Amino acid sequence: MLDHTGIVVTDLALARRFYDAIAGALGLATISNGPESFLFGKSAAEPIPYLWIGTLRPSYWVEGSRAGINQMHVAFRAGSEAMVQAFHAAGLAAGGRDHGPPGPRDGVPGYYGAFLLDPDGNNIEACYRSNF
Repeated sequence: MLDHTGIVVTDLALARRFYDAIAGALGLATISNGPESFLFGKSAAEPIPYLWIGTLRPSYWVEGSRAGINQMHVAFRAGSEAMVQAFHAAGLAAGGRDHGPPGPRDGVPGYYGAFLLDPDGNNIEACYRSNF
């Protein structure tokens, strides 16, 4: 369903540390694509869908936009509850902030998720759906 999306960050090295950590926990990868950005996805061999993460100002931004002003939410699919827990632990260790610990979510049967805020305040989630 998703081809790509992107977020602008203020400190690329700090963001890379965070996203490298959660990529490893989810069995995903970060892929360098230039000095001012990187991609977060399955692998270099299977690059789509991806999350673009960089310090460049996108041409489509409206005047007044800046990193962190419009919090974004991205949910990554995990293969198990253990992967959700690993995502949360890895993200916290790499500078993320807790925004909802691993656990089931009310109102969504078979849903297990965890939420982190990345270094710029974007809401990053990992979720496992036992009924899919």
